[in-house]
Amino acid sequence: MTLGVAGAGWVYWHLNDNIKSVDINSALGDDRPAKAVTTPTATASASASPLPTGSVNILVLGSDSRSGKENQELGGGDSSGARSDTAMVVHVDAGRTSATVVSIPRDTLVTRPSCPLSSGGSTSAAYGAMFNSAYSVGGAVCAVKTVESITGVRMDHYLEIDFSGFAKLVDALGGVTVTTDQDIDDDDSHLHLKKGTHHLDGTTALALARTRHGIGDGSDLGRIGLQQKLVKALLDQMASISLLTNPAKLYEVADAVTSSLTTDTGLDSLSELMRLGQSLKGLTSDHLKTVMMPVVTAPSDPNRVVADEPEASDLWKSLR
Repeated sequence: MTLGVAGAGWVYWHLNDNIKSVDINSALGDDRPAKAVTTPTATASASASPLPTGSVNILVLGSDSRSGKENQELGGGDSSGARSDTAMVVHVDAGRTSATVVSIPRDTLVTRPSCPLSSGGSTSAAYGAMFNSAYSVGGAVCAVKTVESITGVRMDHYLEIDFSGFAKLVDALGGVTVTTDQDIDDDDSHLHLKKGTHHLDGTTALALARTRHGIGDGSDLGRIGLQQKLVKALLDQMASISLLTNPAKLYEVADAVTSSLTTDTGLDSLSELMRLGQSLKGLTSDHLKTVMMPVVTAPSDPNRVVADEPEASDLWKSLR
């Protein structure tokens, strides 16, 4: 009995210790969009802690950091620093059984606000800046502030995962099944895939998420469609293995994810991540809507895009 308790304690400590966090709320203060007003959930007893049921907005970033041997091998190239290779605003509706995922193209030109730096001081505001430059110059804090600036939507939480973390997550889940609408031949991402349905391991799924040159016009917009397919595939795979009722599999997945995860301080413990996961157990891919922020070619650069108004603003208003 004592050994079992000690083992469980070590597992919790190990997973909890894996998680890295950024105190975004303290860094940004009150100069932010208002929080959504939610109605408290009734509870059967004073000691019970009900799962949250209100709407929630989460900024999910995929970092293209090459730090560490695994990320260098998976990322390829010699890029230094890190950028937000993938950016998705996940809006979960009240009741948490339906959600909308909005992808923001990394090549979008935006007004990047001045952002506080952890070392003191702040970055300069920039006009017509690449969206993913916010993460490069000011990390998670600047990424959140920039998203809130262009959307008017408060980000309640922040989740960031890197190359190796995504690949490990897919492998821990036993792979994902994705159907592609065309042949993919992309030497840059090392992905060569025939049109059709495929069960992908972590390395191949990551290559699919990074593919852009082998599809469409080779821009970031084609890649977003593949990334959204992967989001739904991940959700389907989690449901198929009953993740929340399979302790051994849950530990394997949790260890894979937490070792490469950065969160805001509201999600920086295993218990908070578990509460979030449990609150979403009724969400299925059938009730997950994936869209891209409406964009048009930038007048200043045919290789960049800008928000298509008023459609983009209307989309963000619908999520407030």
